[in-house]
Amino acid sequence: MGTGTPLGRVRGLGSSKEGAHHWWHQRLTAAANILLMLWLMISVARMPGYDYAAVRLWLQSAWVAVPMILLVVSVFYHFRLGLQVVIEDYQHDETRVVWMIVLNLFTFVTAGIALFAILKVAFTGAPA
Repeated sequence: MGTGTPLGRVRGLGSSKEGAHHWWHQRLTAAANILLMLWLMISVARMPGYDYAAVRLWLQSAWVAVPMILLVVSVFYHFRLGLQVVIEDYQHDETRVVWMIVLNLFTFVTAGIALFAILKVAFTGAPA
C-alpha cells in the first residue's frame, strides 16, 4: 500500500500536505512574539511606577491593551503549534488524539482567561 492510494491517505501514511503551512505559522508567530515581547519590555521599562494603580492605568490604554491581546493570541498559538509537533513526533499510539484534545482545550481555556483579564482591566473604569 503506497502513500498515493486513497486507503494510504486515510490511514495517515505519507504526506498530509500541511507541513509547509504549519512551518510558516510557527515562523510567523515566532517573529510576532519577538516583536511584541520587545514592545512589552520597552513599554514596561518606560512606566512611571509599578504599583497596582499605575499598571492598571497603563493597561486601560488602547495602545497597550491591543498589543497585549495580540501578544497573548500569538504566544498561545505558537505554544499550541510547538506542542502539537512534539505530540505528533513522539506519541505513536491511540493516546495521541487524547493528548491533542487536551492540548487544544488547555490552550483555549488559558488563552481565554488571559484575554478576559486584559479586557476586564481595559474596559473597567477607574476605581472610585
